[in-house]
Amino acid sequence: MWTMLFMILMIWVFVKMLWLAVRMSWGIMKILVNLVLLPTVLLGLMFSGLMILALPILIVVGLVMLVTGN
Repeated sequence: MWTMLFMILMIWVFVKMLWLAVRMSWGIMKILVNLVLLPTVLLGLMFSGLMILALPILIVVGLVMLVTGN
């Protein structure tokens, strides 16, 4: 009986911690993409001469940020 209760609670704690880890990694990934990857890609496009592609991407991202209020 005690073993079964322990196993159920152990699985419950494991699932909760796994869910917390997924949520934290999702938040960290969003920060990395917004602060590191997107500016790096836009600067790379600009320096490689693809300003015709970088400018519309920058405008779309700017409008999305303006609309969502972030």
